[in-house]
Amino acid sequence: MRTVTLFDGTPIPVMGLGTWAMGGRSRPDPSQDDRALSAIRAALEIGYTHIDTAEMYANGHTEELVGQAIRSFDRSKLFLTTKVRPPNLSYKRTLASIDGSLERLGVDTIDLFLIHWRDGTPLAETFRALNEAVRAGKIRYLGVSNFDVAEMKTSQALSETPIVTNQVPYSLTTRSEVKNGVIPYCQANNIVVTAYSPVEEGQLRVQTVLAEIAAAHNATPYQIALAWLVQQPWVITIPMSHNPVHLRQNWDAASITLSQDEMTRLEDSG
Repeated sequence: MRTVTLFDGTPIPVMGLGTWAMGGRSRPDPSQDDRALSAIRAALEIGYTHIDTAEMYANGHTEELVGQAIRSFDRSKLFLTTKVRPPNLSYKRTLASIDGSLERLGVDTIDLFLIHWRDGTPLAETFRALNEAVRAGKIRYLGVSNFDVAEMKTSQALSETPIVTNQVPYSLTTRSEVKNGVIPYCQANNIVVTAYSPVEEGQLRVQTVLAEIAAAHNATPYQIALAWLVQQPWVITIPMSHNPVHLRQNWDAASITLSQDEMTRLEDSG
C-alpha cells in the first residue's frame, strides 16, 4: 500500500476506510450494527489501517462501533481519525469532545483529530483546547476539514504542531477545492488532502474516458476514479462501503498505476 509521509516520518496509507452512515446517519440505528461491525472487521482483515470517523456520525455511535471492531486488533498498527462537530468548538466543549471520542473509541490517544466544520467560534479558542490535548498526549496530530485557504492559514498560525491534513470533497466530478485553491495550497505546503466522497457515494458518473481506461486496466470505473485521486501528490482518500467485495476493490485500486496520458485524460474529462 502506497503511503504519504507526515512531517515526522509517520506514513499514512493512501487508502483509508470512511465510516459515514455506518450504524446510522444523524442518529444511531442499532439495526445496522452487525452490518457495520462486519464491514469494519472485513476492512481490517484486508489490510486497512486508517479508519476515519467523527463524533457527528450517528451521534457518536459510529465511534463506538469502530472501538468495538478494533478491540481485537493491534492498536499500534492502526491510525484513527475523528472529528469535533461545529457546536462543540468552544474551549470547554472541544476538550469534552476529545474525551468523549477517546471513551467511545476505547483508546488512550487519537492519531488525528479534525475540526469537522467551522461555526462562529473563534479558531483561537478551539486551538487553545486542541494544543492542550496534543501536549497532554490525547492527540498525536491536528487537521481540519472543509476549510478554505484563509482558514487553513489561520489554523497553521494557531496550531503549535503542523496542520497535517484538510479533509475536503474531491472526486473526478467534484473539483471545487481545486478551483478555490485549497488543493493546490495543500500540495504546495506538504499538507495531506483527504478526499471524501471520492466516488460520490456510489453515484459517480461513468463517462466514456473513465470506462475506456477501466477496461484497459481490467478494473472497475470506480477503481480508476480512486486510483486517479491517490496517484496525485499529497492526496489520500477514505471511501466507505459495507460490501466486502467493494472494500477489496477499493483497497486494490491503490495499486493501479495510471500513465501520465491516462491521468491527463481523466483530468480533462472532469
